[in-house]
Formats: sequence, C-alpha cells, structure tokens
Amino acid sequence: MYRFWLIFAQTATVLLAIFFVVSTLRPELLPWKPRGEIVTVKEVAPVVDTERPDSYAKAAEIAMPSVVNIFTSKEISEPAHPLLNDPTFRQFFGEQFETRPRRTSSLGSGVIVSPNGYILTNHHVIEAADEVEVALVDGRKAKASMIGSDPESDLAVLKVKLNDLPAITFGQSQQVKVGDVVLAVGNPFGVGQSVTMGIVSALSRSRVGINTFENFIQTDAAVNPGNSGGALTDTSGNLIGINTAIYSRTGGSLGIGFAIPTHVAKQIMEQIIQSGSVIRGWLGVSMQDMTQDLAESFGLDNLTGALIAGVLKDGPADQAGIKPGDILIAVEGKPVTSSSELLNLVAALPPGNTVTVTVIRSKQEKSIPIKVGVRPRQK
Repeated sequence: MYRFWLIFAQTATVLLAIFFVVSTLRPELLPWKPRGEIVTVKEVAPVVDTERPDSYAKAAEIAMPSVVNIFTSKEISEPAHPLLNDPTFRQFFGEQFETRPRRTSSLGSGVIVSPNGYILTNHHVIEAADEVEVALVDGRKAKASMIGSDPESDLAVLKVKLNDLPAITFGQSQQVKVGDVVLAVGNPFGVGQSVTMGIVSALSRSRVGINTFENFIQTDAAVNPGNSGGALTDTSGNLIGINTAIYSRTGGSLGIGFAIPTHVAKQIMEQIIQSGSVIRGWLGVSMQDMTQDLAESFGLDNLTGALIAGVLKDGPADQAGIKPGDILIAVEGKPVTSSSELLNLVAALPPGNTVTVTVIRSKQEKSIPIKVGVRPRQK
C-alpha cells in the first residue's frame, strides 16, 4: 500500500507542475480559458447609412464625376532678349531682331451640364486659348471646342465628343438661403480634384468689381486658383453656382468666394448654345448711384433710383427723350434702387420691345416709353 501511495503522489506532483507551466506560458493550449480580467474592446460598427448628418460623402460622390479639369494653352510672342525692349538699343540696332513664339498654359475647372457634351466654365479660364483639353475623373481626356463665351458675365460654354458623360443636376439657386451648407468642387492649384465645405455667406452680391453683370452667391467654402469654373453644390450634390472668383490679397482663400447662381448661368448658357453669344437689352445711358449729397441737391428726401449721368446721342434713351440729370426709379413698374440693379433690369429686357420707364425730373415723376436696343458686345 505504501508503494502505491508513493507512486500516486509522485504522478500528481508531476501533473501539477506541468499544468502550472502550461497555464503560465501557453494558456491557449488549455481546453478551457483560465479565469482572469475580462477586456472589453469597443469596435466601430460598419457604416451602413451613407446619409449621416455629419457627412457629405453622398453629395460629393454625386457631384465630383461631373466636374472636369480644364487645361488651356496659347502661343504668345516675346522678344529674344530683354534688351530688345530698350528704346536706346533699338535706336542702334533697329528692328532686325525678330520675336519668338512661346506657349503658355493655365488650368481651371468646368462642369458637365449635358450628356451631349456641353461644359460650363468661366470665360477667363479659356480666354484667348489656342487649345483646350478637359480631363474627367474617370481618366478620360478630350479636346474641347469653343461654343461661345460672355465676358460680361464671365461664362463660357465648351463641348467635347465623349460618350456616357455624367451630367450634373441643376439645383434651385433662387431658393438658396444664407447659412445653407454648400460644397465647392474643383481643381485648386492643379493638385487634383478636391472638395471643400462651407456655408452661404451672402446672396445677390454686386459692386464687387469683377464682372459687368454681378449677382453672386458669396461663400466661405475654400475656393482657390484653379477652382474657377468649378461647381458650387448643395448638400444633395445639385449645382447651385459656378465658382468664379475669390477675394484675396495673397492669392489664397480668405473665406470669401463668389459663384454665379445657376438660374443666371443657365439663361446665359442657353443663349450661347443657341446663338453663340448673349443678347441683352440696352438704353444707351451711363448712370451712377444716388448719394445723400445728390439727393439733397435735387431736393429729394430719399436715395431711390439711379441718376442718369449721360445719354448716348441717337441711342434708345436719347430718342425717347431721356435727359442727363433724370433719376430713373422704375422699369415696367419694377423699382430701381441702384445703378447695378438698373443695369441688370435693362439687360434682361428683350431688344426691340417698347417698355415704360419712370423718371423724376424737376421733382416730378414722369413715365416715358422707350424702345429697347441691343447692347453692344464687349470684347
């Protein structure tokens, strides 16, 4: 019996020693998990709903394929040496040295607005370009032909011959409100397509000094050189504006960008596609805003209207009897509050139609019929 207990004790001791070593060094070999601290790891659940309130990924996904990069090039002439610009040098050597051509390139953005290949961009992006090439997000590239442009609104229409083009959907820019979230899509600094986010800071911005006709959406979404002609969209990816310019002292974004609303751009685009140019109404007058001093000098109590500073001889206004010093306060019953508003109202009038304008002359209101002319095309 003693011998049996001795063998049992030795076997149990060896087994306990083996269990201790295994549980310490290789616990995963045990058929059960040893007791100890339970560690809970919090894992992020897979994203199923792409319409999260904190993400605009869906809007970007919709808009980005419709925005293209535009590359332009043109040939310019420059002297073979800077000394050729020196009058003294030319006096001795004359004009015997010829200039040599040099190609320059620039970049911008554009928006595919039709499956037929029409692309909307800024006039200044393609101005004076000899060649225009567009690059799509899917890697395709194509030469673009010029359909027409409008320098006064800084818009231009291009066309490419490609199939299956992802045309963007136009949004309701007239329903946009200050504080709405917007996305700017373009090719800033040539680094590649980028999306920035901001809000609408102001509406109907004019007197900025960028274009003749101004009615901008102002946004703080980062817009930089190269973004010109790109898309400003709402949070559903619908186009509400064409990014046109920035206010900057350094060339970079300072949080003040301007976009042409789509309800304005669409009208201009359709005219360009139909006729190659934009036809606007014209009265043949120069005008200025009313100021307090001007109002007092005319004996008026308010600053309503636009002062007619000059009248072109034999122009529509001259033939109708409009005189310098008249204060134009309404066009077809629509009130005029500034010279820029008058410019936009007249431009929207169909040439050849007769309209009634209301002026103040010698403190008396007077209605004058006038036949609208065609605004001379600006180069």
